[in-house]
Amino acid sequence: MNWEQVKGNWNQIKGKAREEWGELTDDDLAEVRGEREQLVGLIQKKYGIAKEEAERQVDQWHAAV
Repeated sequence: MNWEQVKGNWNQIKGKAREEWGELTDDDLAEVRGEREQLVGLIQKKYGIAKEEAERQVDQWHAAV
């Protein structure tokens, strides 16, 4: 699934993101709207990790959905 498909199906997929990153709120995920860079930035901020690590996590999650 490419990121355009993720954005198009975000309402269905965001529950899987919430399972992966439990600190993200429904409001956080609504704000992201399936945008990769916004998701990376939010994970980086919420979990206090480097951008590269957040990107790795998002890419790994994306490959699994």
